[in-house]
Amino acid sequence: MLIKLLYPRGFCAGVYRATSALSAALNKYGAPVYVYHEIVHNKWVVDYFRQRGAAFVDSLDDVPDGAVTLFSAHGVSPQIERQAKEKNLRYIDASCPLVQKVHREAKRFVQQGYSVILIGHPRHDEVVGVQGEAPDRIFIVKSKESIDALPLTAQDKIAYITQTTLSVDESAAIIEYLKSRFPNIVGPTVKDVCYATQNRQNAVKTAANDFNHKNCAVKALIVGSANSSNSIRLKEIAVRQNIPAALIDSPADVDPNDFIGVDVVLLTAGASAHESVVQQVVEFFQSAFDAQVEETRICEENTVFPAPFMP
Repeated sequence: MLIKLLYPRGFCAGVYRATSALSAALNKYGAPVYVYHEIVHNKWVVDYFRQRGAAFVDSLDDVPDGAVTLFSAHGVSPQIERQAKEKNLRYIDASCPLVQKVHREAKRFVQQGYSVILIGHPRHDEVVGVQGEAPDRIFIVKSKESIDALPLTAQDKIAYITQTTLSVDESAAIIEYLKSRFPNIVGPTVKDVCYATQNRQNAVKTAANDFNHKNCAVKALIVGSANSSNSIRLKEIAVRQNIPAALIDSPADVDPNDFIGVDVVLLTAGASAHESVVQQVVEFFQSAFDAQVEETRICEENTVFPAPFMP
């Protein structure tokens, strides 16, 4: 068996920034440090920080007044920031700068008189936060059908923005449909889907295409949690390339019987998955199948974001 280890994979700059900020806050203030929502959508990472003393909450009502609190990488709405100030929370905004960019775009379009169509998943933390910039002016769509249901016409002043962790291909198709329905629609000057999401998707596409026409049995494994949007997209991309794929949190999720007769495992990780878990999966296959490992790199990633302000 060959383990084809894809790169780029794992932590992106925004996730590294958020997790580093939480680690620094725990070191500086001690436990508990409250975190609004999961720091990132990854079970291993959340469990690790919970063991260190992070307290994850879905409502600031559950945070004592004045407590140290961190906003997750997915960003928050202005209403949440106002509530944090009202409670005198010492809060650290670890929102990914690329998510903050989408917030700025939303505010700018609304201030210019546009109705804003936000392409994304309605209950995702990032989307909820962005819509909070102007709930009555920002409409969420996830498909062509939801576009058809919008209370907007081609004569309206309309702009679009997108969630950062979408499939590049699917978001492009939805944008094209938006342009056909609303010919005067405008969008951001720079694409919203983040560089890391695109790179990880391109790595899966490239590897899948390389093996699609070869006479061998191939499966894809994506290290990432079931609530991780960008990890789910990686699995979907592999399946669309006719490669069976599974999403796993750790080697414990792998049934060796499912890999008997498999020649190649395409192994990657979503942007919120830690590299140590990837290596545990590699070690599992080396032990169970005497697998050989070969890394494929489609590009390098050198993006670094500055640390957020620490009160």
